[in-house]
Amino acid sequence: MVIQGKLSVSKQCELLSINRSSLYYKQTLPSSYELELMRLIDQIYLKYPFYGSRQMCCHLRQLGHFVNRKRVQRLMRLMAICAIYPKLNTSKNAPGHKIYPYLLRGLNIDRIHQVWSADITYIPIQRGFMYLVAIMDWYSRRILTWRLSNTLDTAFCVDALQEALTLYDSPDIFNTDQGAQFTSQIFTTCLSHAGIKISMDGKGCWVDNVMIEPFWKSLKYECVYLSDLASAGEAKQVIESWIYFYNNERPHSTFGGQTLLQVYNQGLTDISMKQAA
Repeated sequence: MVIQGKLSVSKQCELLSINRSSLYYKQTLPSSYELELMRLIDQIYLKYPFYGSRQMCCHLRQLGHFVNRKRVQRLMRLMAICAIYPKLNTSKNAPGHKIYPYLLRGLNIDRIHQVWSADITYIPIQRGFMYLVAIMDWYSRRILTWRLSNTLDTAFCVDALQEALTLYDSPDIFNTDQGAQFTSQIFTTCLSHAGIKISMDGKGCWVDNVMIEPFWKSLKYECVYLSDLASAGEAKQVIESWIYFYNNERPHSTFGGQTLLQVYNQGLTDISMKQAA
């Protein structure tokens, strides 16, 4: 029965782009051995992002794990990763979701809050795994907001977006891949209502949103793999501390040893000077 003024369960699921059956399905966690395989797959993938399930399976066998390709395919799907190379479909979109054109080709990105992008990565913990979404300013490479979730739903991506729009000036363009979380109505509506142009990577164009990849690699090797995260709570605490270091203290060779905070603050100064002129 639908209570007046309340959204029905079906409508809530539709707005969040999740299947209603997931509300009643109790997820079965992977075994400890599969968690070990997923951690290995994640490490191998960072080194060889062009590996598909065949090559990943062969690599695992060389390491002494005699798994079949079907299992590797299933685990890679669960981790939301796929080989990075031009192919027919580089992301899991959702039927019926609108796909927007890619707007960044040939664009000169010369100021902060001109372009933001978002992406999702897999985070292993001792008894399971999490997903991390991060929103980055392309000019300064600064991580603006982020969220952890134990499911690949839309809500945690929307939370990160709404926080970024609250804390910072809205960007001109927001770029993502064609994943269902980013093409969902609730996510794109947030962007449209803020007057932001929506840009999405083209099919087979894996380099379109590659700017955030160095951040993922640094996060995994400098933080996640060194910490052996025991729980979701510990993962949140450790990642929060490391992202603060990455943004505010870590020197970046891309910017001549400056921190991302210094680059960002200089960007604010440049904007203020242009407005005053």
